[in-house]
Amino acid sequence: MGLGPRSPHKAGRRFPAGGKRGRGAKGSGRAGPGREPRARPPADGASEPALDAHLSPEALGYFRRALSALKEAPEAGEERELMIHNILKEVESQALALATNRTGSELLQELLGFSPLKPLCRIWAALRPSFRLVACHRCGIHVLESALLQLPRLLGSPAEEEEAEEEEAADGKEGPLETLEELVLGLASEVCDDFLFYCGDTHGSFAVRTLLQVLGGSLLESERAKPRGSQSSEAARAATRECKPGDFEVPETFLNCLQDLSSCFLKDIAVFITDKISSFCLQVALQILHRKRPQLCAHLCDAVISYLSTRNASADGSPLLLFLRDQTSSRLLEQVLLVLEPQRLQKLFEDHFQGQLQTLAAHPIANFPLQRLLDAVTTPALLSLVFEELSPALEAVLAQGHMGVVIALVGACRRVGAHQAEVLQLLLEAFHCAKPSSRQVACVPLFATLMTYEVYYGLTEEEGAVPTEHQVEIATARDLGDVTTLGSRLLQHLLHFSTPGLVLRSLGVLTGPQLLALAQSPAGSHILDAVLTSPSVTHKQRRRVLQILKGQYVVLACSRHGSRVLDAIWSAARLGARKEIAAELGERNQQLIRDPFGHHVARNVALTTFLKRREAWEEQQRAVAKRRRALDSILED
Repeated sequence: MGLGPRSPHKAGRRFPAGGKRGRGAKGSGRAGPGREPRARPPADGASEPALDAHLSPEALGYFRRALSALKEAPEAGEERELMIHNILKEVESQALALATNRTGSELLQELLGFSPLKPLCRIWAALRPSFRLVACHRCGIHVLESALLQLPRLLGSPAEEEEAEEEEAADGKEGPLETLEELVLGLASEVCDDFLFYCGDTHGSFAVRTLLQVLGGSLLESERAKPRGSQSSEAARAATRECKPGDFEVPETFLNCLQDLSSCFLKDIAVFITDKISSFCLQVALQILHRKRPQLCAHLCDAVISYLSTRNASADGSPLLLFLRDQTSSRLLEQVLLVLEPQRLQKLFEDHFQGQLQTLAAHPIANFPLQRLLDAVTTPALLSLVFEELSPALEAVLAQGHMGVVIALVGACRRVGAHQAEVLQLLLEAFHCAKPSSRQVACVPLFATLMTYEVYYGLTEEEGAVPTEHQVEIATARDLGDVTTLGSRLLQHLLHFSTPGLVLRSLGVLTGPQLLALAQSPAGSHILDAVLTSPSVTHKQRRRVLQILKGQYVVLACSRHGSRVLDAIWSAARLGARKEIAAELGERNQQLIRDPFGHHVARNVALTTFLKRREAWEEQQRAVAKRRRALDSILED
């Protein structure tokens, strides 16, 4: 908005909400997170010009029907195993044609999810002579990724190894087939021989990133959620199922290979810092090494910082500041900040960030690395340095639309347990509800909607005029505004502060319809989750807030997000509160049963039993409470 820090009584403003801003938003100065644009996939039956493989319509129809039959077959049994064996036998002979056809690749990805160890190795071996072609093909890369992502399921499984030996004897083929471990190591060797090429290719870089995760035995959440442009929804769901494990056991040879592969980054560190596509590979490597090889991770971080620090110095400070404003290198620096050890992070801050935080917070790109710096802060000493420098500009940062910086600062205060009262006071001042003190009870709707007091209540005050007292009648008559995602995150952090009393008082003065609107909001419902889960909120404080919803339980139960909130309230409630909830819901039992969300709540509450057999219901609830207390005592021990 281009507004500087306000005078004590400056006119109200609406802070740019977080719903449409971010890296990929208009005017943010930055492209979408972590994903380079992919080329348009070829039409069905088409392939890249360099390919000789051809998949006939008849073959495509066969595999489509085979996959459909496999999905309908029983979950286990000899018939299913034979079906899988026969289908994958056909796949082996046409693996390359399937992998490089749009529809064929989608079918092959799903089939690989059913594959035992030996057939997967045979298909992999069939594709291996054309690995470079498949890895850099817009459809083939998905097949290669899918094959790699089968390792958590198949690697080192004794049952699969026995099955492989039996199948080898039955096949009677000449020459031993390479093991899955050998095939992966062979793939890594080929990537290592032409590392720059694969990392720099739009599609090949995905192969490198998935390979790094598999070698490290750790599938990253950010990579598991990536979009796949050439996939159908069914293939995308299959890929999600493949990626479920976070960490899995890998042989020592994989970790040694990971170390060798990661050393390749050091040979051309400048390329991996400045090239957009190659940089993603280094970012994934840092995350994996941070978990599996911390010393090598630190060595790579030092190499990145050393290279950037020796470039031409900017006029206003460290050379690193230039790269913090660059789209490609700033993303890499974000990852470096997240994996640095506390001592190295402190040194990096003192050498390059100190004195520049307000400038970075105002920049459309550099504010993102600043957010990661705040996310990485774990010591009171570093937080104090950051807070002292950044806090005076808090309202200016809000006015510029960089709410993520404020959220990260508040999150750091919550995590470290310091400067909580100070940051809350600064927020009250920024939203114009610090003085007079009667305005403070309005902080929840202001924070949730990211509006100042004057904007939220439609007041017009002259600049320099004395702020008016809070009008309870106006506040209760107004509907709750639209809750923003970032506003919700801000309140969730504040509710986890050591003393969340002010926020709880503000929640406590909301009317029933206002709190109901909060619970039914996609973002606002998480605020009530924080009320229920925060260790700083006492049972008495929690009950005082939730008591406002009494009389609204049926409406909550019939709402998509409200029903989830009601389930959470039910889980945390004691027997007396459960009786009140069940009694209120029981009055509208038929309405709940007919509602798509309400019938789940009725089942969770055991409403039919409550209405027909009250004593049995109470006994059941006591048994549930007893089991929960026993579980809590075990977890505490």
